[in-house]
Amino acid sequence: MPRTLIVEADGGSRGNPGPAGYGAVVLDPETGEALAEAAEFLGTATNNVAEYKGLVAGLRAARALDPEACVHVRMDSKLVVEQMSGRWQIKHPDMKPLAAEARAVFPPEQVTYEWIPRAQNKHADRLANEAMDAGKNGKQWEPRDSRAALDTAAAPARSAAARAADEAAEAAEAPEVAEAPAPGWGAPDLGVPATLVLLRHGETALTPQKRFSGSGGTDPELSPAGRRQAEAAAVSLAARSTIQAVVSSPLRRCRETAEAVATRLGLEVRLEEGLRETDFGAWEGLTFAEVRERFPDDLDAWLASAAVAPTGGGESFEAVARRVAVARDKLLARYTGRTVLVVTHVTPIKTLVRLALGAPPESLFRMELSAASLSAIAYYADGNASLRLLNDTSHLR
Repeated sequence: MPRTLIVEADGGSRGNPGPAGYGAVVLDPETGEALAEAAEFLGTATNNVAEYKGLVAGLRAARALDPEACVHVRMDSKLVVEQMSGRWQIKHPDMKPLAAEARAVFPPEQVTYEWIPRAQNKHADRLANEAMDAGKNGKQWEPRDSRAALDTAAAPARSAAARAADEAAEAAEAPEVAEAPAPGWGAPDLGVPATLVLLRHGETALTPQKRFSGSGGTDPELSPAGRRQAEAAAVSLAARSTIQAVVSSPLRRCRETAEAVATRLGLEVRLEEGLRETDFGAWEGLTFAEVRERFPDDLDAWLASAAVAPTGGGESFEAVARRVAVARDKLLARYTGRTVLVVTHVTPIKTLVRLALGAPPESLFRMELSAASLSAIAYYADGNASLRLLNDTSHLR
């Protein structure tokens, strides 16, 4: 018979969203011995995100002990238990990738779930609070020398406001009964999509002057305003707690923007050459009016056809679309079912949106993309894509 392991997990947020952490413990069901513990400070996140993160960590700790084990999960979050048991739908987009991550640790038939009162989940709750306390002091949680003893006094009770926030979040997510798929219109379950969150880099000195700034020019750095924009985007993305990887164009303004976000999220930045901006040839550094004055015929031809390149050996939009599509496909293969921040430029983002919508090349001239704006596209297993967000600048206000 396969071994049985108990996983108890919890997560909390002091503010919802606010400073958050999770705790998880793997127990021997016969002796109650703590076989493994896990805890982590998450930065700014919601209670629900922290609870799901705790679940994932507990399952992974159990798998490290015995990948063939039957795992019984006990949590005081009715939301997580009911959603993972399949009785409640997962409505919130932040929860869906986390639930998928949890389901991927063990085959579903090896895991069962049980709701327990908070008073019976003190070990995991203590670990979550220890993680949040460590984060408050600028540190990460570290395991103690002795893990087996449960210090019931060590875990401060969550505030009434935090408990109320938990209950309100669960009520908002919970249906009266499990909802059946809508007949006729319901698509088959294609699994969790790969989601590319597209962040245009922050301003450079050239941005407010509206000068052509591609991959063939001076490779400018972020301006002071651009650095503030990058930091504002980083704060907003950290609060959402959904980004699992960061990929950037190799150009400096994107790398600097990506590093601002990755540092706050505790992630590394992977560079992707295919995400660089268009090479604008002899137009680099010029305004549209200056190009119109110096190269009127070339500009007209460029505006009329995506196959035409800018003067002086620049890159056509058709050429950009080919390499951006290759870069997209590489990302989707590498990050199946995950949410990835892609820091890039105006043309690559517009191109990804155009390709997702099946829009013609001239649609590139009909989109607005502000500096440090966010857009998002979900890519499904059947090859279809869904544009979920375009040119969001709410984090800059």
